[in-house]
Amino acid sequence: MNRNIQLFLILFFAFTFTFHSKAQVPVILDADLDSDVDDVGALAMLHTLENQQKIKILGVVVTSDDKDAAGCAAAINTYYNRPDIPIGVEKGIALRSFSKYTKQLATNYPHPLKNGKQPEDATRLYRRLLVNSPDNSVIIISIGHLTNIRKLLNSKADQISPLSGKELIQKKVKIWSCMGGKFPNGKEANFYRPDPESTQIAVKNWPGKVIFSGWEIGNNIITGADYLKHALDSDHPVSLAYQLFNGYQGRQSWDQTSILVALSDKKYWNLSPKGNVIVYEDGSNAWEETPEGSHQYLIESIPPTEIAKIIDALMVGIYRPGF
Repeated sequence: MNRNIQLFLILFFAFTFTFHSKAQVPVILDADLDSDVDDVGALAMLHTLENQQKIKILGVVVTSDDKDAAGCAAAINTYYNRPDIPIGVEKGIALRSFSKYTKQLATNYPHPLKNGKQPEDATRLYRRLLVNSPDNSVIIISIGHLTNIRKLLNSKADQISPLSGKELIQKKVKIWSCMGGKFPNGKEANFYRPDPESTQIAVKNWPGKVIFSGWEIGNNIITGADYLKHALDSDHPVSLAYQLFNGYQGRQSWDQTSILVALSDKKYWNLSPKGNVIVYEDGSNAWEETPEGSHQYLIESIPPTEIAKIIDALMVGIYRPGF
């Protein structure tokens, strides 16, 4: 990393990135690495935070029908010297090839799936990771559609645990940070495409606290442009993904916002009053405010350009308390 870039960031940033706990926070990422590149940026941020011993990436659940999405996630994890992070996928679905970047990353970088190791069934992985975690400790961050979240929620007692999925969530999950929806009402892709039924079931039946980062929050936060291009080596998989996606033209940071709100004590956004998200059959959503609700959504507070600096820095590996 160029020392001038590091010094520039240290002097330029006005916000502190601090964490809920001095202990490593256990995190499960549920991502659809395929049609957009912000999933790659979000995963890179998690690796930066684990490099600082702030979090522990328990596993990555890939909710996608892109045939190279799991290999892409494994390649990124391996590049960051974490090849043993387990990958979960939805089993038994038809796969296709459509992403601008997953095949190149899965093919050009080493990873265990390339050598014949198979990803786990997503529901089984979720249950295994949760049952082996301390109570009320795990943060689940979902940045794609909610098929595998719904399957976890509806899972039954098995050899892994006598608890149902809903009971495991109640016991083990501290918070669900969900990039999805449009607030206070609207229609957003993670909710309506391709599985709005799972969105309805997951949002309605989740037995704990949920913070939603809506489309409107990340839409004005642009990252992954020239700064990332010059901060990372050209052979870095995160750099390659952004180059393949749109040639470093910059991209909205929808997914990365769910990382920040879940893992930082810094209040980058205001939270709505408590309430419930209502999801309709077509995946559109509305908001119902009620003190008994367990849902909240993000409301813009700090200018998006300032948040973009924090996200860009974490994506390229820079973490400094007080910056």
